[in-house]
Amino acid sequence: MNIKNKVVVITGGASGIGAAVAIELAKLGAKIVLADMNEDGLNEKVDEIKNNGGQVIGIQTNVTKEEEVIKLMDTAIEKFGSINIVIPSAGIFRDAFMVNPDRETGKVFRSMSTSQFMDVINVNLLGTFLTLREASIRMIDNKCEGILFTISSINKEGQLGQLNYSSTKASVALWPKILSGEFHAKKVNGIRVVGIAPGYVETPILLGMKPEVLDSIIKDVTIGRLVKTKEIVGAIVFAITNEAVTGTTLEITGGVVSRGLVK
Repeated sequence: MNIKNKVVVITGGASGIGAAVAIELAKLGAKIVLADMNEDGLNEKVDEIKNNGGQVIGIQTNVTKEEEVIKLMDTAIEKFGSINIVIPSAGIFRDAFMVNPDRETGKVFRSMSTSQFMDVINVNLLGTFLTLREASIRMIDNKCEGILFTISSINKEGQLGQLNYSSTKASVALWPKILSGEFHAKKVNGIRVVGIAPGYVETPILLGMKPEVLDSIIKDVTIGRLVKTKEIVGAIVFAITNEAVTGTTLEITGGVVSRGLVK
């Protein structure tokens, strides 16, 4: 699929992977519909894309609110006439062990709260579901061909302290297989579904870590460095342009080693 003039809806677009993809696809001639809860950050990215000659609109959106996601997708259709590429990049983490016993007394003194668990489920799972569902409805009804993405993570394999986060990322890694099968069963042609599972990416959060902590992460990456944001963007562009890619999740991790094996 050619990217030029295609309409792209991106949630979590004010920063991180969502922002990087928006900027690159705009350079390639796509029309961008950018969404995020962070209005200031959203406006900054919209201005950046416009200043570089791109076509873009920004819509403040909470992806856990059904009515706001509906408005987002309706606006994309009203403004640009179609939806072709959907990247639900909105995501959060709230790390904690499920239970944390005191070393001396053996009694549990802290645990993962219900809000820590449900906040992650609501944004990462419900938000992705609403985004893909509402986009799919409009793509089918308006006969739009294109591609739906899910954003997973290398920690779909499991990570201590991320019972909530890893559960969501394992789930969305499966969705391309399920949704591609459902579309095929219902004779929905022209909509592909692809997952992207990044490893440890060169983001401000990781780069801001103490050097010894960052070194401990990098020593278990076979390429010997963090994955660059542009490499994640490159994988998304590859999936968009290669129409044989569907029903699968692509891992862009640099080869993360765990217990002697690459995850």
